[in-house]
Amino acid sequence: MASTAGGGHAPTASEYISHHLGHLSTGHQEKMIDFSILNIDTIFWSIAMGVVGCFFMWKAARRATAGVPGRFQAMVEILVEMVEDQSKSIVHGDRRFIAPVALTVFVWVALMNALDFLPVDLFGQLFTWLGLSDVIPYHRVVPTADLNGTLGMALGVLALVFYYNIKIKGLGGWIHEWFAAPFGPWMAPFNVLLNLIEYVARTVSLAMRLWGNMYAGELIFLLIALLGSMATIFGFVGHVIAGSVWAIFHILIVVLQAFIFMMLTLVYIGQAHEAH
Repeated sequence: MASTAGGGHAPTASEYISHHLGHLSTGHQEKMIDFSILNIDTIFWSIAMGVVGCFFMWKAARRATAGVPGRFQAMVEILVEMVEDQSKSIVHGDRRFIAPVALTVFVWVALMNALDFLPVDLFGQLFTWLGLSDVIPYHRVVPTADLNGTLGMALGVLALVFYYNIKIKGLGGWIHEWFAAPFGPWMAPFNVLLNLIEYVARTVSLAMRLWGNMYAGELIFLLIALLGSMATIFGFVGHVIAGSVWAIFHILIVVLQAFIFMMLTLVYIGQAHEAH
């Protein structure tokens, strides 16, 4: 955004970065955990990218033909086959719902990550031109650069893991596994503690891995934008070169992080199909 808390003066580097890392939220978060506060920008762009992903998948299904596929259909078919092959090698059981879930996760996360390619000051300038800078003082576009967003997705994966544990093993079998695995029923308290730690660690690491990579990428784009603000030839050339190189490299990060999140989702669901 163009304005800062400091008034009409040009923002310093720290003010610029701090401002761009602020969320349009329902309140100021003062505690580490506060479920009463919602980051509106994260919710909006998460839903928007989900709708966009569903639209493109729907268009691909509508336009699918038995003949020679076009480029769009060929790309979607390659993606579907890749996800199906991965799910087949990891999940040993009924995959009629799991493979589509993995495909949805990959497309959704990739689209949310790809929002990082938008210019960092795009919406700040847009809201200023529309006279909305006072109404929307902060706005972050990338939902996966918000730990709340990635942790929400990780909790969704955890819910799927619980569902498949109960579906495959039965509620009694799953509870028995909590108390009996991995050391046997005579070590029940330690088994429960270890299983609890395992579920918590997997969920937190799944969220932190995606968030950490996208947050770091966002910071680098902000630093490159600051380089462009230098009123020198070095600043301008460095901004163009560094921005181009990082954007090209970031394409790999965007796709790779979506793939890793999808693969870990499949791994965790696949483990729910296995008995200790």
